[in-house]
Amino acid sequence: MSEHVTKSLVVAGLSGGSGKSVVAVGLVAALKKAGHELVAFKKGPDYIDAGWMTGAAGRPCYNLDPYLMSDAAVKKSFHKHAVNADIAIIEGNRGLYDGVNAEGGFSTAELAISLDLPVLLVVNCTKTTRTVAAMVLGCRELDKRLNICGVILNQIATKRQEKVIRQAVEQYAGVPVLGIVPRMKTDIFPMRHLGITPQQEYGDSEEALDKLADIISANIDLEKVLASMRQVPLESEFSMNNSQVKSSVTIGIIRDVAFQFYYEENLEALRRQGAELVMIDALQEVELPANIDGLYIGGGFPETSASALAANESFRRSVKQRVDEGLPVYAECGGLIYLGDSIIIDKQEYPLTGVFPVSFGISKKPQAHGYSIFTVDRENPFFPVGTTVKGHEFRYSQILKWNGSADTDLAVQMERGTGFIEKRDGLIKNNVFALYTHVLAPGTPEWAEGLFQAAKKFNELKL
Repeated sequence: MSEHVTKSLVVAGLSGGSGKSVVAVGLVAALKKAGHELVAFKKGPDYIDAGWMTGAAGRPCYNLDPYLMSDAAVKKSFHKHAVNADIAIIEGNRGLYDGVNAEGGFSTAELAISLDLPVLLVVNCTKTTRTVAAMVLGCRELDKRLNICGVILNQIATKRQEKVIRQAVEQYAGVPVLGIVPRMKTDIFPMRHLGITPQQEYGDSEEALDKLADIISANIDLEKVLASMRQVPLESEFSMNNSQVKSSVTIGIIRDVAFQFYYEENLEALRRQGAELVMIDALQEVELPANIDGLYIGGGFPETSASALAANESFRRSVKQRVDEGLPVYAECGGLIYLGDSIIIDKQEYPLTGVFPVSFGISKKPQAHGYSIFTVDRENPFFPVGTTVKGHEFRYSQILKWNGSADTDLAVQMERGTGFIEKRDGLIKNNVFALYTHVLAPGTPEWAEGLFQAAKKFNELKL
């Protein structure tokens, strides 16, 4: 067993919208362009930033979420995936110290402290100068366990503004400024309701990443950033833990522009169970593959592809037919919507698979947003009764019509979060389990085991 050293740091911001995504993705893209082998992580829960980090690194991005995962699981995932790279960059979420309570529980700062990693702090400098030093000083002093190794000044309009802020931060906060991001006429990543536009929906994501890499290389001292990283010794045994058990079970994953929210850890967990995974495009393919023993439909933006999903009638029919035949199906959020009767957007109704008698609409305001906890209290194909699961919800969809009963037709009770209706979630039909909550496999090992065993049972019944 040999030792490998990976350089690492956390990119954090003062708040959401501070520019940390631009800096984190840009650093990964720039360092990769310079010839480094990188792995990217995102402090979860997040799919969209993780998608851009995946594109920048050229390999999957992994989520590290101290709320959904135990401290041991966070460290194991970091070590296992970082050992195969020279550099590991973690993008934080929200503000540096923002957590679930006043003490900052489960914050980006707590994650950095747990992994003993320095923080590169991104500050939006719009219409401000010396005050930036006060904000950086406050972040440095709030928790002395945290090592803020450098600052990136975002939205710099002029050379004079940069000079004043740089001098103030270094003189009064005692933290080096390692570079800037200039104010640009157009955003690299256009925003929409859940944050930046997903990579899958961007016109030319490779060109955007290449342009961003050049901007970062020209304005941030990459050598100083590398020097500020901690050298993390990792045991090479972690690089050998991705083997999977051989099996004849095949699980389909509907993964396309409409359904793009998948944690790479969830897919890895299914492979470790022994499943072969087959990627399926619900917009283009004629029908579900005949050989699959289970189906996983993740979240995404079915509303932006509603017309194309509705137009692919043969595929919608095949999903309904396979459900009627008993195919195990696990569906999250966007996947739940796809299993409904229809979705109504701007007064236009688009038919869906019709597995569940539900009509959905899209609100302009979030209907659920944040961490969730549920307890399973009804029989279902995947989770034992009594199981408590931590997850998260991100949705703008709303239930317009449903004739079911929250007491008898839903399998889980929400302890935290919104759920489907009346603090309940988990629609059941045959071997289908559909809910709004997203789960992360390292924090919920029962999930992958339950989906695999249901698919295995279905496979054996076919023989």
